[in-house]
Amino acid sequence: MSGRATRATSALDRLKTRTGNPRYSMARTGAGHFTLSDGAGEPPLCPPLELDDFVAFVNGIAPLAPKRVSKLDIAFEKQLKKKAP
Repeated sequence: MSGRATRATSALDRLKTRTGNPRYSMARTGAGHFTLSDGAGEPPLCPPLELDDFVAFVNGIAPLAPKRVSKLDIAFEKQLKKKAP
């Protein structure tokens, strides 16, 4: 599998996780464009898109998962705020 398809597949997997909808399906055209549908055999939710546009479209469907913040990150942020003039 090419790097292009892997990046698109990763975006699709993240979408399935965020929405809880395992039916989302991706297709790749002969021209190398990507489409998204709400299940196999369903009409596409977007026109054929280039990789970057496809990933942006998929990321825009559902909000991104909140970034995980550790205790060390919080402590570091506090130190930075104390040192700021």
